[in-house]
Amino acid sequence: MSDGDSSAFTYTASDGTGIHVYVWEPEGPPRATVQIAHGLAEHAARYAAFAEALRAEGYAVFASDHRGHGKSVVPGDEPGDMGEDGFNRAVGDVHGIGQTIAERFPDRPRVVFGHSGGSFMLQRILWQHPESVDVAIMSGSNGKPPPIATLGRGVARVEQLRLGPKGRSNLLNKLSFEDFNNEFKPTRTDFDWLSRDQEEVDRYIADPLCGFMVTTRTWVTLLDALGDLVAPANLRRVRKDLPILLVSGDQDAVGDMGRGVVRLADSYRGAQIVDVELALYVGGRHEMLHETNREEVIRDTLTWLDRALRGR
Repeated sequence: MSDGDSSAFTYTASDGTGIHVYVWEPEGPPRATVQIAHGLAEHAARYAAFAEALRAEGYAVFASDHRGHGKSVVPGDEPGDMGEDGFNRAVGDVHGIGQTIAERFPDRPRVVFGHSGGSFMLQRILWQHPESVDVAIMSGSNGKPPPIATLGRGVARVEQLRLGPKGRSNLLNKLSFEDFNNEFKPTRTDFDWLSRDQEEVDRYIADPLCGFMVTTRTWVTLLDALGDLVAPANLRRVRKDLPILLVSGDQDAVGDMGRGVVRLADSYRGAQIVDVELALYVGGRHEMLHETNREEVIRDTLTWLDRALRGR
């Protein structure tokens, strides 16, 4: 997918890793900034249509390729290796890029949109750096670690010992993505779980920067991180005045077929966060921005965002 009419810059992480960041800017001063954190085994250019819709409404949009993904892959490497302590470093990258955006637009509200793996990064940022986000939107998320987060932690360590930190494990892939797809048997492809839109699924499959297996060390750091994201002690640190929108399909296997995102909404409300809205779309699968009703989803998201930013 084309990244549209965007510019780009490279953010240098604390360990020297170069992180590619796409930028879509409106004609005049932006109403707010929107930072996009994509999911695992994809890349930021897939959010170009969403970014263009945001820009048309006056937002400045920044979308980065996580380390080991897209144009942030180290030259000579294959996609899927986030490096040592990759998930935590990626969280640091997202936060650091957010600080760079805030320095450029110090008086603008800061919106962060996280999808799937990016939503888990955002969940952590909300309690690690609560003052760095003014509005949060999560897509394809979950409020309870999926089964692989418990069963898979031990398996990931064994696979890392067996295959090495840069090895790729068919078993871990089966415990995650293949199990997601099993919800939709009989299936046409290995990625039917992403969307009902067959053209979007085929476009994902044809993209060499999507659908790859990640390394064992990437699995280890990701699965270790999932366990405490919604721990009550951590949720108490999230801003109580933070508007949160949760976007999901009720057929999203990552979100436990709608149940996980309902749990996530309940967890935030239980932490006394007063503005939590759940947009649960009937029949929708994991990637609501690539679903058959994506125009409806984008329109609803823009309407909610307009409301969330009033007075800010």
